[in-house]
Amino acid sequence: MNMIVQRIENNTFIARGESNHWVVLDTQKEHGGQSAATSPMEMVLIALGGCTGMDVESLLQKMRTPAETFKIEISAERRAEHPRVFTHIHLKYIFSGKDLNPDSIEKAVALSQNKYCSVSAMLAKTAKIDYEILINPPVE
Repeated sequence: MNMIVQRIENNTFIARGESNHWVVLDTQKEHGGQSAATSPMEMVLIALGGCTGMDVESLLQKMRTPAETFKIEISAERRAEHPRVFTHIHLKYIFSGKDLNPDSIEKAVALSQNKYCSVSAMLAKTAKIDYEILINPPVE
């Protein structure tokens, strides 16, 4: 894979991957940024959610267990000292729909976390990753 990461101003950057799509990266004002875009560490968690989400969705489609709605809420803790790597990541997979098969959902999430999701495999080298699954939770 080949990427381009280019500084625009101060600590605001743009990046483009092989897919030829640009994204903006920034940091808080106290670190020289504009607080105007996603930070690199936020982008890592977004990548984790996208990777595992796409795995799970693909697996559920193959298992003929589509969900009407599906989202992943991610929370993470980081080391206090540098490098401030993630030390704990919690994923909350939330599904809603009719006739959902809990066994298929559990299998799809486990396969993503234990076999398919490359981002999860990399992050697991420094962080404890755990998850929970909610199916048709009460509306808050």
